[in-house]
Amino acid sequence: MPKKKTAPAGSIDLGMDDKQRRAIAHGLSRLLADTYTLYLKTHNFHWNVTGPQFNSLHLMFEGQYTELALAVVVIAERIGALGEPAPGSYSAFATLSSIAEADGKPGAEDMVRILAEDQLAVVRTARAVFPAASEAHDEPTADLLTQRMQVHEKTAWMLRANLG
Repeated sequence: MPKKKTAPAGSIDLGMDDKQRRAIAHGLSRLLADTYTLYLKTHNFHWNVTGPQFNSLHLMFEGQYTELALAVVVIAERIGALGEPAPGSYSAFATLSSIAEADGKPGAEDMVRILAEDQLAVVRTARAVFPAASEAHDEPTADLLTQRMQVHEKTAWMLRANLG
């Protein structure tokens, strides 16, 4: 009977190289940080939007931050499934995120513009992880990335449509 190969300490055998696995997890950590930062910003704008579009924007932002809250769980769990710890602190997110925090209280139209731009930033972050996932034949991560890009591209389009 052939001897079963065991993975070195600190690694898991998912059928991909440890270096690839860690690179994918790091990319997903950046995606998690972007998603969480966008969640927090969207929630902030939901609380603070004013003006003639208050009701429609308030409800739209609520739908968006609710979707983002669910997304952070899925992304963090994928990082864990890859055998790496998911970042979970504001300082870690600030270091990893490409999305800036909101300064002050922008007007409603600026909130919409900022969120549309940030949605596209998340798309770019997800797209940047895709080659590593593809090269490692990491279909679960590729599927997650595809789904996230689709959601963020559609949300950016809907936000831009509010700008006329």
